[in-house]
Amino acid sequence: MSSPLLSSPTQPPHAKQALVIGAGLSGSAIAHSLATRGWRVTVIDQASGVGAGASGLPAGLAAPHVSPDDNVLSRITRAGVAATLQRAEALLTSGTDWALTGVLEHNLAGKRRLPTLEASAEPLNACSTQASTEQITAAGLPTGTPALWHARAGWIRPRQLVAAQLQTPGVQVLWGRKAQHLERRGEDWVVTDAQGQTLGQAPLLVVASAFDSLALLRPLPGFAVPLNPLRGQISFGHMHGLTDGQRQRLPPFPVNGHGSFISNVPTPDGQPGWYIGSTFERNCEQAPVREEDHAANQLRLATLLPDLGAAMQPQFGPAHVQGWAGLRCTLPNRLPAVGPIDSEQLPGLWLCAGMGARGISLAVLCGELTAAWLCHEPLPLAPALAKHLAAERYVGKANPP
Repeated sequence: MSSPLLSSPTQPPHAKQALVIGAGLSGSAIAHSLATRGWRVTVIDQASGVGAGASGLPAGLAAPHVSPDDNVLSRITRAGVAATLQRAEALLTSGTDWALTGVLEHNLAGKRRLPTLEASAEPLNACSTQASTEQITAAGLPTGTPALWHARAGWIRPRQLVAAQLQTPGVQVLWGRKAQHLERRGEDWVVTDAQGQTLGQAPLLVVASAFDSLALLRPLPGFAVPLNPLRGQISFGHMHGLTDGQRQRLPPFPVNGHGSFISNVPTPDGQPGWYIGSTFERNCEQAPVREEDHAANQLRLATLLPDLGAAMQPQFGPAHVQGWAGLRCTLPNRLPAVGPIDSEQLPGLWLCAGMGARGISLAVLCGELTAAWLCHEPLPLAPALAKHLAAERYVGKANPP
């Protein structure tokens, strides 16, 4: 079935008024993108404040995916990282909330290769190149180690971005309200809680509550987006706890390729810290911090940066290491689902979920894509790529009862 979204533009509601369920990276990005276009947006979230879910990740990277054939995921993440960095530059404080540091990718097992000039859909020189000998040496890796350098990449503290986006004029956030039921009444969608109390209503409802979206949407007719949980844990510690020998081995920029290592970035208590992670655990619907995952992250660091990993092994003892775990939401093809769920059966009900481990790189782009579709603006990426994100790609794929 062809997507109505892709074959003919969706008509926006006459009243530029929207409800968004979920105040994380996705929900806050949508709220910001709509509010800056004159919409009134009410965001509903069950938490008591910013960063209770996966968007509470203390620090992460905005860095592109690369592939030899410059595939759809690579092109979309490149556009997404550019959008995230632009948003961070506009709303956040450099050096405290984010930094354009560049990122070195340790190309373990040759998994990542730059596309050839023929395969590349656009010039990549400004984004990703082969790492120089100096960059490889600065990371503490042996000369000749295969590595890429992503110049337009850096670290970001997602909680700070979420908070900034939710402060956009025109955005109202209702904290501590758990949406339980969605119902279309006339031209509006109505959101109620477990007691049947109305939390909000509007002609447009965007569900952006990660894996919690599934419980809300599964009862609706024809819903078929196969959202899955993905638990991830990072390990971190304070810079002041490192020895001089450990500090001397720290790379001057983030390194990824088997998880990612970041240092000199504020921890949740505000003190400078280091981070390594994250783990990936599929089909887990809880997110406790586990000791065994600290060991897994220590092994991750030893693989990514062997000399540093050996030097920092004592930092993973219980007296030093801290942890954070969150539940992310993913889809089978690693691309999120954005836009109307089913324009025919569920008009006015949109989705923005399935970012997986790439929420930092993709959420801002998906918010802009949502607003562009609704406001009939030029899309923030090529239509041929946007169609791969359309939630309506799953229309007609529901299993019969």
